[in-house]
Amino acid sequence: MKFTKSALMAALFAATLPLTASAGLFDDDEARKAIMDLKSKVAKLEADLKNLIDTKTDKNTTLDMISQQDQLREEVARLRGQTEILLNEIQVAQKRQKDFYTDLDARMKKLEPRQVTIDGQTSSVNMDEQNAYDNAMAQFKGGDYKGAANALGDFVKRFGASAYAPNAQYWLGNAYYAQGDCKNAISAQQVVVKTWPDSPKAADAMLNIASCQTELKAVNNAKKTLQDLIKNYPGTPAAATAKDRLKSIR
Repeated sequence: MKFTKSALMAALFAATLPLTASAGLFDDDEARKAIMDLKSKVAKLEADLKNLIDTKTDKNTTLDMISQQDQLREEVARLRGQTEILLNEIQVAQKRQKDFYTDLDARMKKLEPRQVTIDGQTSSVNMDEQNAYDNAMAQFKGGDYKGAANALGDFVKRFGASAYAPNAQYWLGNAYYAQGDCKNAISAQQVVVKTWPDSPKAADAMLNIASCQTELKAVNNAKKTLQDLIKNYPGTPAAATAKDRLKSIR
């Protein structure tokens, strides 16, 4: 049996009417029976009302819980979305940082000095001077003697203390000589002999000076240079060549 709230209230109101009015319509037995009947109905109505109220409360509670669960699910989904975005951003940031340090490490290694062997001697050379020297020599070997002269001259100015400096100065003299500029070739080779007399290139530089002096018809100067070469650098291949040349010079 289903009852509305208004119907239940009406029934309860009717049940509370004065029993004396009802007693006037029935005899004693019938009156007692009617009272018991009414009490029973009232009790049943109260029970039904209580059950209806409880049932309604449970439904409201269930609906509230369902609503709260839906809200929680939405919140969890939102937080998961934010978490995924943050994780992705962290991964991207970590990759960028890793790439940055990898690139930085590579750049630092390029700047770090490395050990090279120059004319039988081990020396420490920075990458920038190594690259500058290699580029200048590449021009010389490629036949660009003017470009090589400019690059080698610039190298000596920038890296005068470099282990490559004696060689750069020596090849600078050769670059001038290859252009037919004996005057500058002699000056460049004299710098090698004066500045780096212990360099393996010093004896060769003197030999080149003598060659230029011979071409310039300065025979006496050429003889003097060859004699000094034999005296200062005996036992070198350049000294052996100088002896042969002295025999041919008149």
